[in-house]
Amino acid sequence: MGTADLLSRARAGDGEAFRELAGSHRRELQVHCYRMLGSVADAEDAVQETMLAAWQGIGGFTEERASLRTWLYKIATNRCLNARRAASRRPATEWDMSQFEPPVPTPRDEPVWLQPFPGALLDGAAGRPPGPEARYEQSEAISLAFVTALQLLPPRQVAVLLLRDVLGFHASEVAGMLEVTVPSVNSALKRARASLQRRQPAAGHQPPPAASSPAEDAIVATFARAWESADLDALVALLTGDAFIAMPPEPFGYEGRELVARYCARQFAAGRTFDLVPARANGQPAFGAYLRGPAGIRHAAGFYVLTLAGEQIRGITRFEASVLPWFGLPRSLPSR
Repeated sequence: MGTADLLSRARAGDGEAFRELAGSHRRELQVHCYRMLGSVADAEDAVQETMLAAWQGIGGFTEERASLRTWLYKIATNRCLNARRAASRRPATEWDMSQFEPPVPTPRDEPVWLQPFPGALLDGAAGRPPGPEARYEQSEAISLAFVTALQLLPPRQVAVLLLRDVLGFHASEVAGMLEVTVPSVNSALKRARASLQRRQPAAGHQPPPAASSPAEDAIVATFARAWESADLDALVALLTGDAFIAMPPEPFGYEGRELVARYCARQFAAGRTFDLVPARANGQPAFGAYLRGPAGIRHAAGFYVLTLAGEQIRGITRFEASVLPWFGLPRSLPSR
């Protein structure tokens, strides 16, 4: 059945026709909402709200004003803006720094709600190719570093930058989605680009190797061997001089090869050893980490995402073990 027929039936109240029409955009909308919100859970809520609002408003939708895809992006973007502006989304947490053994971690600009995005959810999420004005590769625009930087921008600037520089919508289209003027869009975009530029990593780093390439596989395999064998020297050899450890939801981490090495040394203290199960998050290599117990059962200890630079590791982001189910990973592994 053609799009026009589906749209006609959806306007007449056919829920199945609506699901077929809107469902084809669901994955790309989920990625868009994740970029805006930095949280898988919040993104899913925003997509659900978008679909409900679209179903309730489909009777008045007309393609003379905008395409169905553009209309859905308008709804999703505004739902995300509402979420970004909600004060309750950013609860203040008092962290007891005395719980940390030296070295004491340093503050980082890490949004406390940041979560990793499962690689499986990126499958089929490409949607229509971005417009000619897009400035970012899709792989770069889902990376942890990019999504983290977005969370530190004002909500309106995030929306404009994503719609213009990632998705390639025209300024006039974005103005219509946000119900503002084109000059307002251009001004917000200029400020967002400048802010993002200031947060770019230090110059001199090589780009990461292509996803799942032999070069990436080699780095990942070396990291896994070093971590599982608690080989601190091999781990340190993989790190750039300005390597960092980030630990959302904690708004601090360790920066510099020496401090990262000391963090890793603490992980291996008292003979602790781990098994790693590979995964992908935000288009980057990742691992579920399992601590080997005395009875042979291996219990989940965290989830690590690697940020690569050339043949080295520039960053390691550790998330709580609660994210493991999103990646199809269990809470424990049986004894071997």
